[in-house]
Amino acid sequence: MPTIESLFVTRLYRAALAEFGTPVDPAELESSCMVIAQDDEAGQDWCEENGYPGYTSYASLTDLPWRFPIFADVVAALDLHVAEFAKDLEFDLDGRALKLEDIWINILPEGGMHASHIHPHSVISGTTYVAMPEGASALKLEDPRSARMMAAPARQKAARRDLQTFVYPKPRVGDVLLWESWLRHEVPMNMAEDERISVSFNYGWE
Repeated sequence: MPTIESLFVTRLYRAALAEFGTPVDPAELESSCMVIAQDDEAGQDWCEENGYPGYTSYASLTDLPWRFPIFADVVAALDLHVAEFAKDLEFDLDGRALKLEDIWINILPEGGMHASHIHPHSVISGTTYVAMPEGASALKLEDPRSARMMAAPARQKAARRDLQTFVYPKPRVGDVLLWESWLRHEVPMNMAEDERISVSFNYGWE
């Protein structure tokens, strides 16, 4: 009898941000994101100069947890999730913890999208979701082997999840998703009339 096993697994972590008891008020977080976006002229200028739809604080604000206490609460919760994910990944951290490197706000209006990318120089990346109106785009994750498949035929539409070339997890408000930073991902076009709001982050190993 033939033996077939799965190798080189790609892990995706999903949980409620408040899973471990660290409270974050969703309404306050959404309000804070909107206030920051309105006041961050440097971020607005960067988005306009770089053709970024909507708003991101990625290139303008590097100290959200220091400026706004609710982001300190978010980071406290994320630290617990990242530690849990690192255990599942069976990393040998040599007695050191993964630490937050950066955290930023994303606000995508109707028609906005974020092209396929990875997060170089980080270990774990992820997003927590602040506003996901009906019709807002899911996260799109790409099989990391796709560039090496060369002449391979396409997968069947009903292929099991671990064989699909693209996976589209649909997050809910209050969810946190984590993945290893080398995993290519994107946000397809937001088809909702309202804005899709999320907070993304990177953790590194010091």
